[in-house]
Amino acid sequence: MRITCPICGARDRREFYYMGAAVALDRPVPEADAAAWNAYIHERDNPAGLTRDLWYHEAGCGAWLVVTRDTISHEVHGVTLASDMRAGG
Repeated sequence: MRITCPICGARDRREFYYMGAAVALDRPVPEADAAAWNAYIHERDNPAGLTRDLWYHEAGCGAWLVVTRDTISHEVHGVTLASDMRAGG
């Protein structure tokens, strides 16, 4: 799989570190029970199909990227700098 970094261009996925789904998680309140904290820390969706993931360009420019990809075909549909997503772009 190749990821096109907006700064560096097309690179092999081995240059990047996968950081998980690019969604906000609802953090439990500090007083929440152990089951709530276990779910927050360990349980994640494992979708088949289109996802938006957060990747770090570890062996390149150090950018944080939001990658839209298909988990079945490994086709990358788009890459955006995470900082642009935060700014509303």
